[in-house]
Parts: sequence; structure tokens; C-alpha cells
Amino acid sequence: MSKHNSAVLRTAPIAIAPKPPQINSNGHRSSNRSSTDVGLGSMNGYDSTESDSSLSGSVMPCSTCLTRRVSCVVNDDEDGCVACQMANFGGPTSFKRTLGLQDDRYSQYIGPTTDFEPSLINLSPFDPQDESLLARGMLRKVSDGDTFLMLPDHTTPGHEHETGDIEEIERLVSPHGRQLIDLYFEVVHPGFPIIQKDVFIEKYERPRREFSPPLLAAMYLLAINWWDYSEELSRSQRPDVRALERIMRSSLADAMFRPKLSTIQAGLLLSQRPEGDQWAPTAQLVAIAQELGLHLDCTHWKIPPWEKGLRKRLAWALYMQDKWGALVHGRPSHIFSSNWVVQPLLPNDFPEGEYDENNVEERLEIERGRTLFVQMIYLTQILAEILDTFYTLQAMQNVTNAGPQGTHLVLSLAKPVQLKLKEWYAAIPASVRMDSSFQAAKTTTSTRLSSIGYLHLAYFATEITLHRRIIRSLAADAQAIDPYVGHICRSAAKARLISAMDFVNRLAPQHLRSFWYFASKTNFALIGTFGSLLWATSPGREEAEWYRRRLGEYRWTLSVSSKPGEGPVLTEFAMGMLDISTGLLQRLPEKPQLSRSGSVPAREAGRRQSLLAMSMGNTLSGSYGGGMGSADLSGTQSTGSESDSSSEDFNNFAPTAGLASMGD
Repeated sequence: MSKHNSAVLRTAPIAIAPKPPQINSNGHRSSNRSSTDVGLGSMNGYDSTESDSSLSGSVMPCSTCLTRRVSCVVNDDEDGCVACQMANFGGPTSFKRTLGLQDDRYSQYIGPTTDFEPSLINLSPFDPQDESLLARGMLRKVSDGDTFLMLPDHTTPGHEHETGDIEEIERLVSPHGRQLIDLYFEVVHPGFPIIQKDVFIEKYERPRREFSPPLLAAMYLLAINWWDYSEELSRSQRPDVRALERIMRSSLADAMFRPKLSTIQAGLLLSQRPEGDQWAPTAQLVAIAQELGLHLDCTHWKIPPWEKGLRKRLAWALYMQDKWGALVHGRPSHIFSSNWVVQPLLPNDFPEGEYDENNVEERLEIERGRTLFVQMIYLTQILAEILDTFYTLQAMQNVTNAGPQGTHLVLSLAKPVQLKLKEWYAAIPASVRMDSSFQAAKTTTSTRLSSIGYLHLAYFATEITLHRRIIRSLAADAQAIDPYVGHICRSAAKARLISAMDFVNRLAPQHLRSFWYFASKTNFALIGTFGSLLWATSPGREEAEWYRRRLGEYRWTLSVSSKPGEGPVLTEFAMGMLDISTGLLQRLPEKPQLSRSGSVPAREAGRRQSLLAMSMGNTLSGSYGGGMGSADLSGTQSTGSESDSSSEDFNNFAPTAGLASMGD
């Protein structure tokens, strides 16, 4: 380096990570603490010391705080009390601290690879509301690492039609709008709590409708499905559903240009209609959710606590929509664990004040619905593991590449997932167990509907999805697998089918007429599809005939469950698919007649069971040899205990299938 160059003074590097101090409107430095950090306690109350220091003795509490029995804290620099700004009550000004539900702006998450350099964002001067105006829009910083771009609604296509759309929607349902909203919250909301009920009702009672048109229309459309459930509505003419659906879809398309949390809510509700399930809209919803940052951890964001809970509930509802949509459509999922950091739901992620404390039945129903929702999320995570482990293109190719060992690979992968399913089922809270619900249906005269059926149907669909892959693998190369291995796998599969069919047979009207999750109509069909697969892959005529008879019984069950007012679309779809699959089975070549005493599984069951138990260092269920031999596979008997025994045998057996076959 030359002497001249070495003398050049160099500047110190610029520190770009720390956030600069905020400048308030008076030009003074301000702390980085958000104004919402003051006085925002839990949903159950507020810090008494802050209340005492902020509340003047001469100030009367607002009616909202009196109703909710919380402290009414009024700050000099705010337009409303603190409680109303957390709970989103008290007029449009209370929206200013929300991120995803502002009345005149929408948000876009700034990711790490966009044209915005994240480390340069902190150089911008942020005001006390954590906002900074740039040429492209307003930056809104919700945490040290997460920033959004806030943009005006009025510049987006179709914004000028919002007021007219709301008026048209209200005209179509008039004068039954409020009754439909009440019906929605009575039937749909308990089992699918994605709406902030207290906020919605408070806004609904204002003279000016401050709603997203597609959300309001979607709630009306879903509620109309239970029109006859209301004695008063059943005497009136139904609204024009087609006209309501047209305006809902057109307004939803417009809302996607200015996405908010209400856009996700509307899309999710539209998908819950019996005929509204489609795969492409789910992809759009996932993309919009990522725009809104729903895939992120919002636990420490500077937004109202109620919005954090709503974001988490919407995120997990979308996760379920994506995973169950992937199952029923046979498509790749759009959500990956590597880009999903949403935290599990906690009790305080659900809003307070959704029920009358004096109404015990209503309180229990809301709590049961929340438990149902959370348990469905847990089950969906297991389903996602099954889809990733067995049904991705790479996973299926791995089994193909394994050649003769493909079935052993499938069985080894199935064992841990099967154990998770078993643990999930064993841990189901009593409030959402079907056995208690079946008993209640016999002993009570209550007309309250129960949605817990969709959870248990989803469980059977998840089990079927796992065993379906095993049966397919067995059928692909029957010579490569030990006959006893095939026998025990088919016995476990049969037990799942029997349990699923028995579940459907025991459903009462209060279950059938309730809200069912969108995947349910396909899940009913999957039971028939699974039975058809077992029929098609049966080794002998007797077993095939047994499945033929059971599928006939299942079709009859579906037909009597499709009475008017008891979910006809739900079960008619399953009947249609069952007719298609059984129709194809008529083309199968006639199967050989196998002697019960001459079959390999019947001769070897006792000896193999002992050898397998010794190799595992574990004793299998003693009921297997007597209750689940080839005589049972012929279809002469089925008992409630065989599901438990074959499940236990399968769980114990799967990881050592290869060892057992090599031992002989």
C-alpha cells in the first residue's frame, strides 16, 4: 500500500442494528415502549396501581367496562378507555393499535429477502406508535425483528364498492340478519372459534356496519344451513342464497387486494360450506396469511392481546385447512414446519365474556368447543406427519426404491406414528369423548347440537390414511412379505374399519345436524374407500364376501343418516363414492375359496405369536390367537374387543416385522 493511501482517514462502521430513539410530536425523545404496554393486563382485569394513577375520581366508567366488570382506565392522550382499546370496543379509534384489522389500512409482512434490507429499517425514525413514514408507505414495527408495511385501502381495486356490498348483503337477509348471526354463534362458533365474538357483536350493534363484506356474507351463508333449526326462521322464506354467494365471492376477490384477518376468516368460513371445499382457494389463503404474518410467532408483538389470540387461532385453523385439504384432494401441502413458528394455543388465546356466566349449559358448550378445536389441531399435526412420511413424492419413491424391503420400511415408519395416534386417543379430554356423547344422546332431551363428531371422524380418517398405505404396500408384492405379517396387518386394518363403521352407525340426530368440519364429507367416504380396498385385496372369497356385506350395511347407515335436515350433502357424497368404488369391484376376477383350517395364518398364528413375543421380549395380547384367527376374517363375528387386541398386536409387531420374517 502506498504512503499516500495509508494516510487516508477511514470512517468507523455504522451501527445499523439498534433501533433509534423515537421522536414524539413535540420533538422530544421518547422511550421505545409502546403506548399499548401501559394498562394492558390479562383479559380478566388490569393492574390496580395503574388504574388508581390514571383514573380520575370524577370520571364515570363507560358502559362497556360496566358490562364487562373491569376497571375503566382513561388516559389524557387517548380517545377512549384502555379496556376498550384492548378489547377493540368504543369506536373506530380503538383500531389504531391493531395490525391486521385496521379500518382503512392493510399490512404486508417484510420478509428477510425483499428489496427492503431488514438491517436498514432501524435507521428510520419511528414515532411512539412504532411507525415511520416512507415514500412507499408506513412502516410498522411490531418487534425487534418483525416489520410490516402499512398501505391505504382506498388505492386498491373495488374499495369503492365496500359500502354498497354491505348494504346489498344486509338487504338480501333482511329482516333476519341478527337472527342468523345468533344462529351462527350458537351452531358454528363453538366448534370453530375463529371469530372474536364480543368484538363482532359490539360492532354489529353499531349503526354503521364496519365489517368486511365477504366475512359478513360468509357468516350469513353458513348460518342459513341451519335455517330450519330455528323455529321462528323456519316459518319465513329463505334468503336468496345464490345472490348472497355471488356477492360474497366477488367481495372476497376484492378483499384479497387489501388482505386483513377478516379476509382469512371469510375464506375459512366459505370453505366450511358443504359444497364450498376447493383446493385452489386454500392456496390463496395460505399466501394471504403469509402476507399477514400468520406463520410467525406473535407472542411478543406490540399489538393488543386479543389480536394475538385471534392470530394464533386463525393460523392454526389455516394449518388444518391446508393439511386436511391436502388429504382430501391428494395434493402437496403448502405449509412446511421449517417456515411455521406459531405457538400452541393456550387458554388465554380464547376471548373472555363469550357466554353468560349464569348459563351453565352455554358455558360448558363453549368450553367443549374450545377443547374440540385444540384437539383437532393436535390430531392434524399427526396427520401432517403421516402425509410427510408416506405420501410425498419422495416418500413414495423411497418405498419403491427399497424393492422387496418396501413393506418392512413402511411398517417401521408406521410404528411411531401409530403410537402417537394411540396416545392422542387415550388422552382425549372427557368433555369431547364420543362415549359420553352417545350416552347423553340417550338420556337427555336437550336439543343442543354437538359438533364433536367431526373430531372423531377425523381420527378414523387419520387411522385409515395410515393403514391404507400399509395395505397398498402388502398388495403390491405379496410374495415379499411373511404371511403372518400380512395377516396381522390386515387384522389391524379390519379392526379400524369395524370401529369406524360402528361410530357412524351410532351417530344421533344431535350429531348429524350439527356443524361438521369441511373434510368430514370426504372422511365419511374414506371409510367406504378403505373397505373397498380391503375387499379388493382380500386373499380369498370368504373374506371378500365379508367386506362386501359390511359395505352394504355401511351404505344403508349412510342412507338413513341423510334424512332432510340431517346433513344430506354430508352423507350423500359418501354414498356416491361408495357406489363408484363397489361398482369397480364387480370387475374383479373371482377369488379362490380358502379353507379356514388350511390357511397359513390359522395354522401358524399360535406358534408365530409365541416366537414374536420372545423376539420382542414382550407378551402380545392373549386374545389374538382365539379371537382374531382366519375364522374371524371370514366375517362370522366381530366384537368390540377385537379392535383393542389387533391394535395392540400391530403396535407391538410393526417394528420387528423384518426380524420375525428372517427368524424362520
